[in-house]
Amino acid sequence: MDPESLAPSGTPASAPPPAPDPREPQTRLWALILHLSLFAGYVVPLAGLLVPILIWQLKKASLPGLDAHGKAVANWILSALLYCAVAFVLLEDEMGLLLILVLGVCSVVFPIVGAIKAHAGQVWPYPLAIRFFC
Repeated sequence: MDPESLAPSGTPASAPPPAPDPREPQTRLWALILHLSLFAGYVVPLAGLLVPILIWQLKKASLPGLDAHGKAVANWILSALLYCAVAFVLLEDEMGLLLILVLGVCSVVFPIVGAIKAHAGQVWPYPLAIRFFC
C-alpha cells in the first residue's frame, strides 16, 4: 500500500459512500402501493390479481428497485391460488376449511407486513410463497 492511500490515522482510506438513488422515495411509495393493491380484489373482483401485476410490469423499467417487490407479490399470488385450489379439494375433510381460514388470515396480514417493510426500504419475501420468480 502506498502512503498516499492511507488515512491520517494510518488505516486504509475508505471510498466515499455511494450517492443515494434519487428515485428511492418514489420506489418505496410504489412498492407500498404494489403490496396494498392486493386488497383491490375486495372492492372489484379479480382486481387483486391484476392490479399488482400491472403496477409491477408498468413501473419496473423506470423504478428498478420495484422489480423485487413485484416478484415477491407475484409469487404470493400464484402460491395463494395454488393453496386455494388444494383447499377446495380438501373441503371434504376439515383440513380444507382450516386451510382456507389460514389462507384468509395470511392474505390479509402478509400484504400489510410487506407494505410496511417496503415503506422502510426492505424487500420482504412472503412466507409460504413458492418462488416461481427468482
